[in-house]
Amino acid sequence: MAQTTRPATGSTSTTGPTGPVGPTGLAKGFRSAEQGWPELHRIPHPPRRVPLLGDVLGVNVRTPLQDSMRIADRLGPIFRRKAFGKEFVFVWGADLAADLADESRFAKHVGLGVANLRPVAGDGLFTAYNHEPNWQLAHDVLAPGFSRDAMAGYHPLMLDVARQLTARWDEREAAGDAVDVPGDMTKLTLETIARTGFGHDFGSFERAAPHPFVTAMVGTLSFAQRRNVVPPLLGPLLLRGADRRNEADMAYLNRTVDEVVAARRAAGGSDGGQGDLLNRMLEVAHPDTGERLSAENIRRQVITFLVAGHETTSGALSFALHYLSRHPDVLARARAEVDEVWGAEGEPAYEQVAKLRYLRRVLDESLRLWPTAPGFAREAVQDTTLGGEHPMRRGAWALVLATMLHRDPAAWGENAAEFDPDRFAPSAVRARPAHVFKPFGTGARACIGRQFALHEATLVLGLLLRRYDLHADPGYRLRIAERLTLMPDGLTLRLGRRAGAA
Repeated sequence: MAQTTRPATGSTSTTGPTGPVGPTGLAKGFRSAEQGWPELHRIPHPPRRVPLLGDVLGVNVRTPLQDSMRIADRLGPIFRRKAFGKEFVFVWGADLAADLADESRFAKHVGLGVANLRPVAGDGLFTAYNHEPNWQLAHDVLAPGFSRDAMAGYHPLMLDVARQLTARWDEREAAGDAVDVPGDMTKLTLETIARTGFGHDFGSFERAAPHPFVTAMVGTLSFAQRRNVVPPLLGPLLLRGADRRNEADMAYLNRTVDEVVAARRAAGGSDGGQGDLLNRMLEVAHPDTGERLSAENIRRQVITFLVAGHETTSGALSFALHYLSRHPDVLARARAEVDEVWGAEGEPAYEQVAKLRYLRRVLDESLRLWPTAPGFAREAVQDTTLGGEHPMRRGAWALVLATMLHRDPAAWGENAAEFDPDRFAPSAVRARPAHVFKPFGTGARACIGRQFALHEATLVLGLLLRRYDLHADPGYRLRIAERLTLMPDGLTLRLGRRAGAA
C-alpha cells in the first residue's frame, strides 16, 4: 500500500472566498466545477439544459449512475452535468483516468456522495478528508491486519461462515426453492467481516429477515444517495421524513458498534480475537509516533469496515454468480479448475485459494462490468492540466466513472460490453495500458481491504461451484440497484446438488 506523508496536526479552519477553508487552503464542502476548471465551456454537456434545474431531462433519481453512463456514451470521455446550480465533471477515458491516477498531481477527493456518509462514518478510512490526521494514523495501525499472516488467520473463520451459507442453500435446494442471491451474499459478507474483524456474530443466517444492522446500513446509504439528487433548498422539505429515519438508522449503527466495542473492552481487549482489527484498534499504537486511535474514531472505523467491508463484496459475489449462471462454458471451466486444484479436499487450505486463477478472472471480469464501488473522485493538488488539454486549478476535482472506464473500447476492445474472463489472462493484462481497471479506487487511498475481499470472494465462489449446479431464471434480465454501491436487483438462482458433492 502506498504511503503518504502525514499532515500536521492541530490545523484549524478559516474562511475563504468560497466558504470555510480547511488546513490545505482549499474550500471545504462541495466545490462546483466552474470554481476550478477555467475552460469549462470546452467540456461537453447534455443539450436542452433547463434553467435553474440543469441537465434533468430524461433522468431518474433512482438511477443517477446509469443515467451518467448513457450520457457518457453520447458525449465521450469527459463531460459535465449540471443539477440545481451545481456543475460536475465526469471522466472515463482511459488516458484521462491514467492522468488522474498520478499521485504527484492528484489525490482522493471526498465527493458529494461520500461526504454525505460523514455524519455516520466521520473521519473513518473511507470518508476522511486528506488533511485529517486520523486517516494516516488508522491506516498505519490497521494495515498489518491485512498482511498475509493475518489473512491466513482469517481463513478458518471465512470457511465457518461459508458453511452457514451452504447449510442454508442445502435446505433451499432440498425444498426446490430458489435462493435470494444478493440477500444471502449480504448475510455471508456481513458475518465474515464481523467475525474476522471484530469477533462478533450477528446471527444473520438464523434470521428470516435481514439483520437490523443491514436494514439501518441500507437506509443510511440510500439516504446519502437521495441527498445527492435532491435540491439543497428543497432538502428540508422533501427529506423531512427520510431525515428522521436516517437519524434513527445512524443511532442504531452507532449503538450496535458501541456494544461490540464495549464487549471487547470488558473481555480485556482480546476476547479470543488477538490480532484482529478491533484488537489492533484498541491495543496497538502507531509504530513511529506512539499515537492511538480515540474511542470516537474507533467507532467510526468499525462502522466503516462493517459497512464497506461487506456491502461491496456481497455485490461482487452476486454479479459473479449471475454471470456464471448465464455462461455455462465459463462455469464448467471454473468448476474444473476448482476440482483440479482442491482435489479430494472438501475445503481448501489458505494457499489453495490463490491457485484458482481462472475463477479469479471470473471475479475480476464481473468487477470490470459492474464495479460495486462504481466511481471515485480525484482532486488536483496543484494547478495542472488534465490530458494536456483541460486546465485545472488546485482543488478542482472530477469523478471517474469506473463502470465506463472499464468499458472504454480504447483499452478493452470493441466487444468491451461482453463478459469474457480471458481479458484477465496474464498476456492480456500485460498488453493493456495501466490504470484501466479500478474496482478498488486508486493510489494511497485505495481500498485497504482489497486482498481480504478478493480472498473471501474467490473462496466462496469455489465452494459454491464445487457443491451446486446453478440454474438461472430464464426470464430474468439484469437490473442494477444503486445505493452508492451497486447490486443486482431481484437476482434469484435455482440450485442442484452436484453428484458426489460433500
